[in-house]
Amino acid sequence: MDRKSFEKLVQEALDRIPSEFQSAMKNVAVVIQDRPGPEAEEGADEEEEGGLYGLYQGIPLPDRTADDSGATPDIIFLYQKPLEENFPNRKDLIREIEITVVHEIAHYFGFDEDALERYGYD
Repeated sequence: MDRKSFEKLVQEALDRIPSEFQSAMKNVAVVIQDRPGPEAEEGADEEEEGGLYGLYQGIPLPDRTADDSGATPDIIFLYQKPLEENFPNRKDLIREIEITVVHEIAHYFGFDEDALERYGYD
C-alpha cells in the first residue's frame, strides 16, 4: 500500500476517536514511518508479537507539571510495514491500525500496559 493510502486509514482511525478525547489531546503529532528504528525497538516490550506497530513518545498527561508547558510535542509513531506484513487482509489491517492508534493515545492519557490489556488493547 502506498503511504497516502495508509495515511488515509490512520486519519480515519483518528476520526473515530470520541470527540471529548480528541479535544483533550494537545500538542500531539502523529508520525508514520516504515519501520521502527533501533532506539524504538530497544524500549519496546520484548513480548511484542509480530513486531512493533506503534510507539508513544512524550510525557503522559497525568505526569505533567507546569515545567512541561511549552515542551516539544508528544509523538505517536505508527509503523506501516510491520502492520501491513502482519495484517495483509485490508479489514484486519484497518482494525489493527485502529487498535494501535487507541493504544498509543491511551498512553498519552496515562494508561499503562496492564490497564490497556484489561480493556483489550494489548
